[in-house]
Amino acid sequence: MPVSSHHEMTNHHDQGALERIGQVIHTWHRRFVERGELAAWTERDLNDVGLSRDDVADEIDKPFWRA
Repeated sequence: MPVSSHHEMTNHHDQGALERIGQVIHTWHRRFVERGELAAWTERDLNDVGLSRDDVADEIDKPFWRA
């Protein structure tokens, strides 16, 4: 009957889960910041990229967790 040490029985997937959580938090933060920047764009900026104030309002009204 094989004997396993505590080290061998440890779940080594925790690091991957923590990394994925970190990536999600980073994405949420980036969306929050980018939407704040978008809210400050001038009419000229919006015209340059083909967006309207309504487009911007739709985007900045989203919660940070929605893409």
